[in-house]
Amino acid sequence: MKRVTALIAAALITTLVGAAMFAVGANAMLNKNTVPIANSPTAAANSSTSAGDPPGSQIQQLQNLIAQYQQRDQQYQDQINQLEQQLNQESQNLQQYQNLLMALQERGVILITRDGRVLIPDQ
Repeated sequence: MKRVTALIAAALITTLVGAAMFAVGANAMLNKNTVPIANSPTAAANSSTSAGDPPGSQIQQLQNLIAQYQQRDQQYQDQINQLEQQLNQESQNLQQYQNLLMALQERGVILITRDGRVLIPDQ
């Protein structure tokens, strides 16, 4: 009698666990709110065709984008070089002005105070 009761309990538990597993599996299959697995071949195929573009077209678009970025980078490099040249020219001009002021001060034509005022001494 104990064996029969145990057998019935085991069969009942197995049936309940099986029904629960079936319900979870059916729910997973019928659920439309899912995200495809990232590494699956179907996900890769769906992502490449979802936009309506074949993979070759996407590659061409990416190559065009790279070419645009390279062209923009070259423009920025040219602009940087031009600004460096302009900065060097302005630095040379500033140095010439400083030399001129120093020469005028050494000859006594002007007097520069500590606070930066330029005075012309009486002669």
